[in-house]
Amino acid sequence: MIGSGVSEAATTSPTGTSVTLLIADDDEVTRSGLRTLLAAQPGIAVIGEAADGVEAVEQARRLRPDVVLMDVRMPRRNGIEATRQLLAESAEPPKVVVITTFENDGYVTAALSAGASGFVLKRLPVRQIAEAVRVVAAGEAILFPAALRRMIAARPLGSAEALPKAALTGREEEVLRLMATGLSNPEIAQSLTVTLETVKTHVGHVLTKLGAQNRTHAVVIAYESGLVVPGFAG
Repeated sequence: MIGSGVSEAATTSPTGTSVTLLIADDDEVTRSGLRTLLAAQPGIAVIGEAADGVEAVEQARRLRPDVVLMDVRMPRRNGIEATRQLLAESAEPPKVVVITTFENDGYVTAALSAGASGFVLKRLPVRQIAEAVRVVAAGEAILFPAALRRMIAARPLGSAEALPKAALTGREEEVLRLMATGLSNPEIAQSLTVTLETVKTHVGHVLTKLGAQNRTHAVVIAYESGLVVPGFAG
């Protein structure tokens, strides 16, 4: 599921309990407000806060949250480096959702490339931020294609030849382009008239060949390489 509705299965963590959440933001008012509002959302338990990237990593180690809601612009260590460290040092790291004020923030694409599962804007209604937390905890990605295209459009594009040497097959490229439009696996299966298991296999091959941390990272690679252009609409 990518930037759309949330299923009942995504309202809790994989263990069937509330999704545990750590909020990292250097602005105390923002952090406190997010904690109060998200704690009131069903299926979410806010278990900690962090005021910078160093503290975010330390708190994540100690509390082991399901998801970290990570601001990208923080002192001592920014959200990009904190995300990279969290994902590198644990076999079962928390999912990271980047939260930002500006859609065209270059820090966001860098954080997605570092392995964050998606991003949300601070101005979104709290129920949408909560939805993003639940969906990511369920193992899916949060991707807003239009916003991502705008961010990538502001950056210089490379060539599709810059993709890893393990070239994608024609079908895998087709699946990747559909992923970039925001389609879920079931929607891709319907579009291509193939089974869901076939799509999952193609997505797995795409992630492996691109060396992508997750589906969102694969889409960023596709845009940055020029395989998918910012104006692509499916």
